[in-house]
Amino acid sequence: MAKRTLDQLDVAGKKVLVRVDFNVPIDQGLEGISLYDQRLRATLPTIRYLIDQGSRVVLCSHLGRPNGEVVEGLRLALVGGRLATLLERPVKNVPETIGPAVASAVSEMAAGDVLLLENLRFHPGEEQNDGAFACELAGTVDCFVMDAFAVAHRAHASTAGITKFLPSAMGLLVQREVESLGRALESPEKPLAALLGGAKVSDKILLLDNLLEKLDHLFIGGGMSVTFLNALGFSTGASRIEEDRLDFARQIMDRAKAANIKVHLPDDVVIANEFAADPGDTDVVNVGDVPDGWYIMDISPASAQEFAGALSGCKTIIWNGPMGVFEMPKFSQGTRIVAEAIAGLSGVTTVVGGGSTAEAVEELGLMDKMTHVSTGGGASLEFLEGKELPGIAALPDA
Repeated sequence: MAKRTLDQLDVAGKKVLVRVDFNVPIDQGLEGISLYDQRLRATLPTIRYLIDQGSRVVLCSHLGRPNGEVVEGLRLALVGGRLATLLERPVKNVPETIGPAVASAVSEMAAGDVLLLENLRFHPGEEQNDGAFACELAGTVDCFVMDAFAVAHRAHASTAGITKFLPSAMGLLVQREVESLGRALESPEKPLAALLGGAKVSDKILLLDNLLEKLDHLFIGGGMSVTFLNALGFSTGASRIEEDRLDFARQIMDRAKAANIKVHLPDDVVIANEFAADPGDTDVVNVGDVPDGWYIMDISPASAQEFAGALSGCKTIIWNGPMGVFEMPKFSQGTRIVAEAIAGLSGVTTVVGGGSTAEAVEELGLMDKMTHVSTGGGASLEFLEGKELPGIAALPDA
């Protein structure tokens, strides 16, 4: 069901509350935020649209997990500072989410002003989807725009509850996410490939169930590949195996074979004698030659190149999960090779899931080379699993 979009909401001259997702690293100050500001940049089109409409733009976001209490280290003022730089205009920070201070600050706003409220999760009513908190949040504004796709899978006061009190619509970021992921899921140009990695098979069960029969190619790397390789009878050393997912892995491979879907697993892997960023010893071996006590840390450069070659024949690629322990530089090469190969393809739709995959693409400087990089890890995964996202379901139909 199509949901109301921003251009279908009367925002001209109105006080507009926008739920954004500014949950970014702040422990290294402004410099750290500037390195990982994809989520801020992604919502700029919505903010600028509202400014052009003469709206008074009131932004709200969470940051971290303060569990309903005020945590000084999780205030949003630094994020507001970075946003002001990106917008090239002032952003006023209010150290409250609701109450007289907020009402006063909003009443003083002029057309085109931007205001950032304090961390929503300082209030216990946020994650409880408390109606009274949602009502207070809505009390100083005229309408609501949902532009935080990364939390659209959460039924919180600022994502779902608030739509009961205000005329609402999805912002340009959420609209782009829904349309890009929806096309990849429902009407992809074929051949269609899923490139899956990350730590665990269990994280991708519903995704595989929902996607498998639509695929032409399934590529599996990262920690996921360990369980799949083990299911095929290969020794995987000391690497963590999801014993309770071995049968599922075999079923996926059987279903893929029956549907003529090509499954790609690494032929060679990078191994280490300890699971550490700087282990005592590393090697590259065939998947059948992993010694006891050693850990699979990455797919090998040769296997990454094989993945890249096969991906070059696809027209749509859905990527969720790195190919190795990407956060350890020694074991980031497989992800880097595959990412650079995907980024270099022309005439191909590349949809990158959020979370660690988006962070890897951002770190590699390849954001603008992908068709769509999702801002939401859990949300993009649940969308591709075919689940309804509460923060989108709560919006009125178009």
